[in-house]
Amino acid sequence: MDSLSIFGAAIGVAIIVLGVAMGMGKIGKAAMEAIGRQPEAAGKVQTAMIIISALIEGVALFAVVVCLLVVVK
Repeated sequence: MDSLSIFGAAIGVAIIVLGVAMGMGKIGKAAMEAIGRQPEAAGKVQTAMIIISALIEGVALFAVVVCLLVVVK
């Protein structure tokens, strides 16, 4: 294994994790603001928040797998 590919994959995973953390934080912030403005819509907002969070997690896992495949190959 080339040490440069391992380093590149590690940097890639770090960027992915930072991006996911920032995205999840923005989703949570926006959801809490929306619930604060309209408490009666809390159920719909929470449902949308969970769906979007799951999609972001799926993309993040896919990107981590790609980085791992780069290291293995």
